[in-house]
Amino acid sequence: MTLDWRKKPKTSRIQRHRKCLYIKENILLIFNCFSNSIDIGGIILKGNPIEEMKKIHESEYGIEPEIISQAPGVINLLGEHTDFSDGYVIQAAINNSVKIAISRRFDNSLRFFAADMGERKKTTIANLKYKREDRWANYIKGVLYEFIQLGYSFKGLDITISGDISPGIGLGSSAAVGVATAMALRELFDFDMTGIQVVQTAYLSESAFIGNAERLTDQFCIYFAEENSAVFLDVRTLEYANIPFSLSDYKLIITNSNVPVIDSEDEIKDRIEECQKCLTVLNSKKQGSSLRDFTQSDLEQSIGMLTESSRRLCLHVIDENQRVLDGKRQLEQKDYLSFGRLLNRSHESLRDNFEVSCPELDWLVKRAAEIDGCSGSRMAGPGFCGCTISLMREDSFAKYNERLEEYDRIFGFKAEYFICKPAGRARVIYSNINRDL
Repeated sequence: MTLDWRKKPKTSRIQRHRKCLYIKENILLIFNCFSNSIDIGGIILKGNPIEEMKKIHESEYGIEPEIISQAPGVINLLGEHTDFSDGYVIQAAINNSVKIAISRRFDNSLRFFAADMGERKKTTIANLKYKREDRWANYIKGVLYEFIQLGYSFKGLDITISGDISPGIGLGSSAAVGVATAMALRELFDFDMTGIQVVQTAYLSESAFIGNAERLTDQFCIYFAEENSAVFLDVRTLEYANIPFSLSDYKLIITNSNVPVIDSEDEIKDRIEECQKCLTVLNSKKQGSSLRDFTQSDLEQSIGMLTESSRRLCLHVIDENQRVLDGKRQLEQKDYLSFGRLLNRSHESLRDNFEVSCPELDWLVKRAAEIDGCSGSRMAGPGFCGCTISLMREDSFAKYNERLEEYDRIFGFKAEYFICKPAGRARVIYSNINRDL
């Protein structure tokens, strides 16, 4: 099917949520990124994650779940802020994930339990709408709402959520919730949905139901990723390729700067609008539907017609698209040294041209890149806070730890890092469905 993910939702639906920060700070306080155990009623559950989720769900609702789905987080390797220009992106699913457990009810009640924070929310199918006070539950409610919009029907549900994706730092935690919920519903009710429809539903649950200025690429990668691979996506055509990304000498390191989350939506929106204005200028000399259709040479020919700040914004998008194409080739050749250098150049452009970095991220990237054994590093996510990604040999970790201690002394934030392994796609990990109900 053809999916126009850029289509704007109805205004009445967007008006329910003008600022996303409140939810983004809470969606996923439910995710305790560095914990391998869950405390339910004073009982610590460890071991098999499926059995853990079954026990948690049964403890809360008095019945085992019929379905459990799992969706990974996602990291953007290259292609930051190219999606709005129909560009290219390379992403990888990560081995931190969200789990959703569901059992059916015989009434129309919807009950939600965030296991990692012991918080409960409830509503009914008839009253399924965005509510600010429901915070994290809105991401699940949005998926249910979009299923109903597609014509699917169901009665009440008991839903449990748990995960270990660090929130608010650009690892696709909310997208993982959406995809995991959509996959669980599709399996539970045997709905006839294609993969791209699952992606679309998860995307609309954020962009339309909640009003977040999110991109489809996270949901796409989460659904179509393969283990030890990266996903190359052409945003214009939705053509994609799974590229082997099995790291041996190098490790993929994600470092959380722990800079407080800020609402960058308006800042990013201003940059996108400025790029769209520049597109009109560029079209006076050469026709194109997005910045993807232009080159550095085209930009140079428009000097004098664009402000310097506008030119640099466009330059980032044009160069970043080319970096993605170059990076795809280098990953295919397993040339991780060259790929690392692209990470460095991407960060320089995000810092100097698109201007979405911050001193803390710049410091982390610079200090990582100085270490012998680090092929490259850059900020990840929309900007102004969040995390960095680095390709680094394991024998460099001791030196990196020293740099992070220095970071703490300078900035007052304690940075944390973890080794990330490219993971497989979202999937159903447990099913015990009675089709006679």
